[in-house]
Amino acid sequence: MARERREIRRIESAAARQVTFSKRRRGLFKKAEELAVLCDADVALVVFSSTGKLSQFASSSMNEIIDKFSTHSKNLGKSNQQPALDLNLEHSKMNSLTEQLAEASLHLRHMRGEELGELSVGELQQMEKNLETGLQRVLCTKDRQFMQQISDLQQKGSQLVEENMRLRNQMHQVPTADMMAVADTENVVSEAVSSESVMTQDNDDGSDISLKLALI
Repeated sequence: MARERREIRRIESAAARQVTFSKRRRGLFKKAEELAVLCDADVALVVFSSTGKLSQFASSSMNEIIDKFSTHSKNLGKSNQQPALDLNLEHSKMNSLTEQLAEASLHLRHMRGEELGELSVGELQQMEKNLETGLQRVLCTKDRQFMQQISDLQQKGSQLVEENMRLRNQMHQVPTADMMAVADTENVVSEAVSSESVMTQDNDDGSDISLKLALI
């Protein structure tokens, strides 16, 4: 037969209440010890009786477990607040960047000569000085680049002149094909003239002999 379930409510009798407290406390501490041993868990129990008497159980060190609990509670509170803090920080950054962008856009329009009616005389004078300073820097940079380009061109021109002179010297030192052909032609003509002279002399000697023979 099943045992009737007892209603959980405050025990009116002080003596019975004290007996029940002692029994349940021992059972609770026993279960806590079993949980710590079986599951290798840090378990701590703190119980105050109705008279204010303290009873406690700790599987290791009560102070270490309490410190661990405090640290965990603080980190848990921070993690709960972190999304809201991050969101507020992002909103703040976005607002700051938006303001900077608006100021930069307005300054750019002013530099282009737009929307100048809202500026005072002093602001216009300051802008004029800034523009003059910027213009001087632009002109100086442009002149410097021009001078650098002129110097590079002069250096390149000098290199070309030196290369041209070197090529001319090589042309004077090495005879060209045309000059060699002319020299060969002159040699051939000289040899031909010499051969013709020899043949002419031989023909003259033969004629003299023939004449002599005829007279005899």
